[in-house]
This record gives sequence, C-alpha cells and structure tokens, in this order.
Amino acid sequence: MNSARQFIIDLPKNIFSGFVVSLIALPLGLGLALASEAPPIAGIIAAIAGGIVVSIMGGSHLTITGPGNGLVIVILSAIIGLGNGDLYQGYLFTLAAIIISGVLLFLFGLFRLGGLSEFFPSSALQGMLAAIGVGILAKQFHVMLGFTQVKGNTLKQLALIPESIKNIFLNPSFEFLLASAIGVISLVFLFLYSRIRNPLFHLIPAPMWVVIGSITVIYYFDIIQNNSQVLNPALMITLPDNLIGSFPSPDFGKMLTSEFIGHTMSITLVAVIESLLSIKAVDKLDPLKRRSNINKDLRALGIATGVSGFFGGLNVVTVIARSSVNVNNGANNRSANFFHAAFLLVFILVFSKQIQLIPLPALAAILVYTGYKLAAPENLLKIYKVGKEQAIIFITTLVATLITSLTTGILIGIIATLIVHIFLNKSSFLFTQNWLKPNVLMYLEEGSGNYYVSVKSFCSFLNFFKLKAKLDEIPQTEHAIVDFSLCEFVDHTVMEGMNDYSQGFSRNGGVFEIIGLDIHEAGTEHPFAIRKSLPEKSFLNFNISLTNRQKLLNELSSVLNWNYLPDPVSSYGDLEHFIYFRRKLINYSYNSLVSENKNSLLFDLSYSEGAFIAKEDLKSTFLQIKAPYKMPIFILDKENLMSSLYGLSGLQDIDFKKHPDFSKRFFLSGEDKKAIRSFFTNDLIFFFESHPLYYIESKGDSILIRGKERLASIQEIKHLLAFSGEFIKLLDTKKS
Repeated sequence: MNSARQFIIDLPKNIFSGFVVSLIALPLGLGLALASEAPPIAGIIAAIAGGIVVSIMGGSHLTITGPGNGLVIVILSAIIGLGNGDLYQGYLFTLAAIIISGVLLFLFGLFRLGGLSEFFPSSALQGMLAAIGVGILAKQFHVMLGFTQVKGNTLKQLALIPESIKNIFLNPSFEFLLASAIGVISLVFLFLYSRIRNPLFHLIPAPMWVVIGSITVIYYFDIIQNNSQVLNPALMITLPDNLIGSFPSPDFGKMLTSEFIGHTMSITLVAVIESLLSIKAVDKLDPLKRRSNINKDLRALGIATGVSGFFGGLNVVTVIARSSVNVNNGANNRSANFFHAAFLLVFILVFSKQIQLIPLPALAAILVYTGYKLAAPENLLKIYKVGKEQAIIFITTLVATLITSLTTGILIGIIATLIVHIFLNKSSFLFTQNWLKPNVLMYLEEGSGNYYVSVKSFCSFLNFFKLKAKLDEIPQTEHAIVDFSLCEFVDHTVMEGMNDYSQGFSRNGGVFEIIGLDIHEAGTEHPFAIRKSLPEKSFLNFNISLTNRQKLLNELSSVLNWNYLPDPVSSYGDLEHFIYFRRKLINYSYNSLVSENKNSLLFDLSYSEGAFIAKEDLKSTFLQIKAPYKMPIFILDKENLMSSLYGLSGLQDIDFKKHPDFSKRFFLSGEDKKAIRSFFTNDLIFFFESHPLYYIESKGDSILIRGKERLASIQEIKHLLAFSGEFIKLLDTKKS
C-alpha cells in the first residue's frame, strides 16, 4: 500500500521527465530511422514499443529504451545487403532479422548471459563506438548539406565531404542554399547550446529546438511567402497516411541464408553491448543507488524488439543519452519510460502534419552532432591519458571497424588488446598457463568479519568475470579487501571495474579497499592505468613533477602546517552521502590538503554528470569540515530561476520573513524545517549576507563547501579557507 501511494506521489516528476525525454526521442527516432534507410516511423515505433514493454517487464529503474545510435550502421548494412539494391525489400528482410534478434536477446537474458559484456576490453569498446560515430557522421553530413544520393561505404562518404561542400557553391540555387543553411545553422546551434546559460531555455532540449526552428522556417515560406514546397519533397519527412493500418509485413524468406544469419548476429551483438553498457552506466547515476536486474532487462528488451519488428520498428535497446536526461530531470522509477512512449504516441497521432514539415537537413545535423560526440578527438585524448597502449587498442579497433564490419572490428580489437598485454609482459606464458586456473580466492576473515579476496597471476578482460563473480557475492554494505600483491598484471578494464565496485560499496555504506598495487608500476598517473609488477631492483621512489598550481598548493600546505597529497585517489570518504552527489558520479580526488587535526580536508575533485555521449566531466575544488556539533541537514545555495523546479525533486525553499534580502538571494532547503530555522540565527544570516556566496551543505556531522563549478585559484582557496575559519568560529560561539 505504501509503495502504491509513493508511486502516485512520484507521478508528477516522472510524467514531467517522460515529457522532456520524448522531446529528444522524437527527432532522434526519426533521424536514426532515416540514417538506417528505414521509414522514419520505424524509429518512433521502436521507442513506443520499448517504453511500454520495458517499463512493465524490465529490471532497470531509470533507463529509457528505443532505437540506438550504435545500431544505425548494422541496420543500414542489413537493409542494403539483404535488399540487393531494393531498399524497401531490404527493410522487410531486416524486420525479420530484428524479430529473430529479439528472440536471441530474450535467450541471452533467460540463460543469464548478461555478464558476457565483461569479455570486451574497455578501450576496444570505445574504439567500436567511435567507429559508429564516424559512420553516422560520414553519411549524414551530406544529407545535412541537402544531398541525399551520396552512396558508398563510410570511408568513401568521408572522402566525398569536400565534394559536397564544393557542390553547394557550384549549384547556388535557392533551394540548395536554404537546405544547407538549415542543416549548418542547426549544427552550429547544437554546439553552442550548452553555452546558453538561460535555465528556462534549457527546459527544451537542443534537438527539439532544432525541430521547432526548422519547422518555423518552412511555415514562414508557406504562410508569408506563399511557397508550400520551398524544399524538394525528397528533403522532407514522410509519414504513412494511415498510421494504424499501414504496418509492413516482415519477410522471413532469407532466414536460412548465411547472409541473413550474419546480419542478425551483428544486430544482436551491438544491441547487447550498447544495452549492457548503458544499463551499467545509468545505475551509477541512480540517486537511490539501486542495481538493475540486467538479465531481466535483456528479456524485456528482447520482447520489445520482437514487438517493434513485427510492427515495422527498429531494434529496442537501452539508450544512455536519453536515460541521462531522464535521471537529471528527477525521474525515480520505470514509469518515466512509459510516459516518454505515451507522449511519442500522442505526438505521432496528433501532430503528424507538423512532423512532416521537418526538413531532413535539420535531423541530419542532430545525427552529425551525435556522431561527432561518439568520435570526438577528446575521446582519444582521454584514452591516451590512461596509457599509450590503450590509444593503440582504440585506434586499431576504430580503423578495423571502418575497414571491415562491427563484429570483425571488435574481434580485432580483442586480439589487439591481448597482443598488447603479451608485449607489455614480454611473455605469453603468464596468460596461457593461468587462463583456466581459479586465480581468485575469497574468504570471510575471522574476528574482523571482512571479506578478503586474493587475485593471483594476472587479471584482465580475459578472466575479469572470475573476480567479478566473487565480488558480486559480497553485500555492498560490508567491508571488502581486494589484494593484488600476488598479481603480476592488472589491465585497464579491471582497474575501471574496481573503481565501479568502490563507488558501489561507498553508495551502500560499505568499504571497498584495494591493496597490493603499491609494488606495481603504471604507465601514467591515471587511476585506471594498467598496473604491472615491478622487479625487485626497480622498487624506487620516483620524484613526481608538480605543476605550478601544485607547487603553490604545496607551499600553502607548509604555511598552514597541513599535509599535502597531489596524487589522484579513488577513495573519497563519505562524499556520496551529500545530496550534491546523488545524481553525479565521482571519479577521483586529488591535490588533497589535510589539516593537522584532520578536521578539515581541501581537495580537487573529478566528477561527472550523465554518461557516454551525454557525459559531462567536471572538476571543482571542495572543502569538507567536521562539524563542531550535530547540525541539521540542509543545503544553502544561490537563488536562481531553477529553484522553482527543485520542488519536483522534493526540495522546498525555506524563507525568513524578517530577512527578505537573505530569502531573495539564497535557496535554503532541508527536511527538518523547524531545526533549520532554529539553527539559522540572526548572526548566522548576517554572516552569510556579508560574505561571498558559496554552495554549503550540511549532512549533520560534516559540512561541504564549494565555490564556483571549476577548480579554484590559489587566491580563491585562501578566501575559501578564511571564510570557513570565520564560519567555524561563529558555530563554536553558537555552541557555547
């Protein structure tokens, strides 16, 4: 009864989030279908089928399902390959492959094969995603400029981009110039959208602004200029006249051919990888710290894919960009996925005429931007910072995928990873001799009650499933110790996985310790870098080259008589218990200054919002102080236009009638309003009014203070420390 009541209470925020997500899903669904050479409605059908079926039968909580970016290339290949030049017939054959793929997805979940994703090296997966991004960009760039007939593989389409740009100026007709202008301006807007700081403007997602703007242009020429066909009909969206009665019939005529089986397996492989990666990523963003039932979700995705294919839709996968938007807009259960599908159904039935006014160049611009985000150069730079060998794996997989196919590319990426590991260890015996051995030992320590896990020989993507199986048995409320001291080699995929477990234990109140890596060398200072056991003669202390800022921090620590640690660490104490980090993912802290009495900790923090192409990496400087006494739990922040939306997350502003200026400038929230009002005396209110504004949060026993959402300069750090010193003195006065 309580759960049903809570569900009803939470309906407004989930309906709101579902609506916002549908504004993104509409243009993306149409665009992804067109990029796959399928009818535009196919993408919307997949989103509706996925939203309804997975919200009812799925095992995740905050994910959004629908057509995925990763499947564009394989669906396109299937339609072209199976159709032998006839795209519509190829589409009918591909629908049959999609239905069979749904059956395979269901079997994956039924036989609990969700853990197979651990066999794919992280850098190879990133390379595969980058190749998908290049493929989407290469094809859609021409459409964005108004050219829909550019054919060929990805490399040929890339090579022809200068030709398409030149053709605009060689054929300067008004129609071509208008089409290319709509596409190029849409793309520029998508890149500039994040720089527009108006929070009300951001209530409408960037893709929907592109759609609204492009439709407005068409209406202008229709109504003002009396030109209803300003663009060629081939450059406009087309929907069936009878949406309900025009579903195509899948063609199973090629089901037993090797070509059909190959395309079906490719579609299934990419669907599984994209869904599993997205589900795991969204779990990290869940403010309630829940874990998805991955195999149950695979079964639901399989059923949804079968339903979608039967009605003419694309594959249904879990999509990270739309899921990230769902989390950030306050959704807290699967109903948001259902409402996103319901709104899409309303849009298609009620606004079909307006949807058919969307120019293809506008949708292509959205896909070009999506492709760029998947294949952006900074993605390679991030991989390179982990290690040069990871960049080699990334590039090898990227090039192999572009030259061959997705399945061949990821296979070559796996082989490249193994070759790199053998080269780094200068021997293949480490892997061949220990591959089948049970190299993971776990037991419960007597007395302490801690779970101790020892890893021997090597730990890489090849056998990470063994370690993962043991760690999954440990309740994340307990204390786990993972010992790598007998392990000669730990790869990047495992180090990344260890960080995921560390975060999971921290979120659930447990402790996750990693020991034994102090006798390993890392190619870089990145916390996810490969670790290789050093020979005894190499156990040396290396001098770390500090940046100018780090040198100044070191000098400041000497003046304050504090301890300074520049190295990045994945242990970040109880930070995730602060409300500020409920919808954010903490990566690591570094440049830590600890006071002599250990009551104050100043540190830089790397954290992020969203994931994959929707991921935004952030770095800020924080100060955490031990409270001199038990304080009420509250948040104090700057009052802004977004404060009115905080009510959707259950946060209400606490105002003080006697201090209107304070109430106007500051957003103050917390559950125990009576205790907070009692705590915020006149002296404390005057103190905040007369000092620079900081984000301040109390969780009862400690206080978190942050200035701007960026790293603080040395001068700003000094001001922050001075502010905190006066704040603590005032609290001590209140205590006495």
